[in-house]
Amino acid sequence: MDWGKANRISKVIKQDGNCFYLAMDHGYFQGPTSKLENVGKAALPLLEFVDALFVSRGVLRSQIPPTIETPIILRVSGGTSMSGGDLSHEGITTSIDEMLRLNVSAIGISVFVGSEYEHDSILNLAQLVNWCEPYGIPVMAVTAVGREMEKREARYLAMACRICAETGASVVKTYYCENFDKVAIGCPVPVVIAGGPKTENDFEVIEFVYKGIQGGAIGVNLGRNIWQNERPRAMACALRSVIHERHNPKQAFEVYESFER
Repeated sequence: MDWGKANRISKVIKQDGNCFYLAMDHGYFQGPTSKLENVGKAALPLLEFVDALFVSRGVLRSQIPPTIETPIILRVSGGTSMSGGDLSHEGITTSIDEMLRLNVSAIGISVFVGSEYEHDSILNLAQLVNWCEPYGIPVMAVTAVGREMEKREARYLAMACRICAETGASVVKTYYCENFDKVAIGCPVPVVIAGGPKTENDFEVIEFVYKGIQGGAIGVNLGRNIWQNERPRAMACALRSVIHERHNPKQAFEVYESFER
């Protein structure tokens, strides 16, 4: 691996082999989102706990201070919205020149395996890998399912992750599911787990992150279950203890409950 790519990967995957990414890219298809109306205001109190911030270029330029030391993973796919027809009909929104200008550590793109636009989204991923590899920029493929929540099962996710890895992704983001170990073992590159819809059960969030890591994930790329939590800093601290300090769910929940209010 070239030095530049190895250097960027070392920023987003820590020495213990694990990672904690904060997803704040939801506005690119949802618009203003509860607790994420101002991304910068929501992000800054959480940065001390996370390893990278996942945002779009518009938010990065307008709301994230260029003085932060937190690595950036840049969302570079889009073109659809919640008010439109098919969320899987995405394209590449950002040029390689922009990625270099913004000095990002990695980029992220959604891939919709099994959708009407499967072919297009897989080729979007291939195109980005072709652009980024000469410059040493890692690509994170997001195995998106759009509105089709029933696809969050091991057989489908294992196929989607493997296809993304075979196409050239350096990391794959996918959903946690039963038999998650089958998803992770079939993917030859590191897997991180997504959070999905906001849950009202704080212990449940901690528990599925723990189970995902036990099942082979190297970390998480979570959003709503952190910044929509009533105590986002406490949740971020608790999840970091699972990811980097090897706490079990009970220990991590004690971190959450004892965190300063």
